Amino acid sequence: MKTYTKDPTNVLSRFKRLLGAMLIIALMMPAIAISQSSPSRVNLGTAGDFVILSKTGISTTGASQITGDIGVSPAAATYLTGFGLIMDASGTYSTSSLITGKAYAADYTSPTPTKMTTAVGDMETAYTDAAGRTNPNFTELYSGDITGKTLTPGLYKWGTGILISAAGVTISGTSSDIWIFQIAQNLTVDNGAIVTLSGGAQASNIFWQVAGQVNLGTSAAMKGIILCQTAIAMNTGATLDGRALAQTAVTLNANAVSKPAIATSVKNTIVPQAFALFQNYPNPFNPSTTIQYNLSKAANVSLKVYNVLGNEVATLVRSNQEAGSYSVPFGNSRETLDLSSGVYFYRLEAGSYVATKKFILMK
Repeated sequence: MKTYTKDPTNVLSRFKRLLGAMLIIALMMPAIAISQSSPSRVNLGTAGDFVILSKTGISTTGASQITGDIGVSPAAATYLTGFGLIMDASGTYSTSSLITGKAYAADYTSPTPTKMTTAVGDMETAYTDAAGRTNPNFTELYSGDITGKTLTPGLYKWGTGILISAAGVTISGTSSDIWIFQIAQNLTVDNGAIVTLSGGAQASNIFWQVAGQVNLGTSAAMKGIILCQTAIAMNTGATLDGRALAQTAVTLNANAVSKPAIATSVKNTIVPQAFALFQNYPNPFNPSTTIQYNLSKAANVSLKVYNVLGNEVATLVRSNQEAGSYSVPFGNSRETLDLSSGVYFYRLEAGSYVATKKFILMK
């Protein structure tokens, strides 16, 4: 009878193959976990009417450019500094050459004090909601340094601070996906760092809940809604496509801050053959309508609304979008509900494609 002995070389070879397979599976696990479904969005309430909202003050040094309304409460208008505010005859708001929108403060004429108290209360409620979400898809991911990573939809939780250094970070998903980042300490975005959105991800669907301070470095490009329990500081040339909602102060230094695009929906997965902007429906409309357009390839998209004097009254989209057919509502936000009856124009810029159409608001 023959006897067989195991070849040690063959056993070692099999062990190496098994170890290699286990390593591949281990490396794949984070990618699998990241692909979990996104959470429900955070309801901002009337805090969503503001691009910058603070309890103790908003200040700017240099020529900042702000698209959207700003407000402070319980602080008074004297804590809105550097804007060269001009009081409206109604006494309910101010304007500034640095703001495409209005400025509100707790000591303005009624009903502004109530408006501001409600907005700040809604901001605090939104913060509590974001901070209280349970069952995160990820905890302590990358030990808090998300530089160079790609983050897909989900609820992320850190017991530390978060760092985005110069290499930036990519947030990837569709226009309906949601991201909530729970950060127990500070959020630091280094000089020159860029938060890049891909796959149709919308700044309006990204929520940075920060228990500590937020510091946006020189020329950094931030995206999303910042819900900060303390202070938000933007250094020279930093930009924010989103909202800065702080429970203490917001300080600016020659920054551009714009309210995020309203989330759009992709109608189908068939890639259109050409760029196109369609007539809104219904038209005339009251109080809202829908604007549709096609992108034959990925492009940097801007969709804005103007009055007959050529003044911009709303920015509906300002982001990179993938090829597809998009549908954007107009007239549902509080700022657009204040528009008077008349003729308006909506203008789409997508790469080199530019188109403008007229529509009529009838009240």
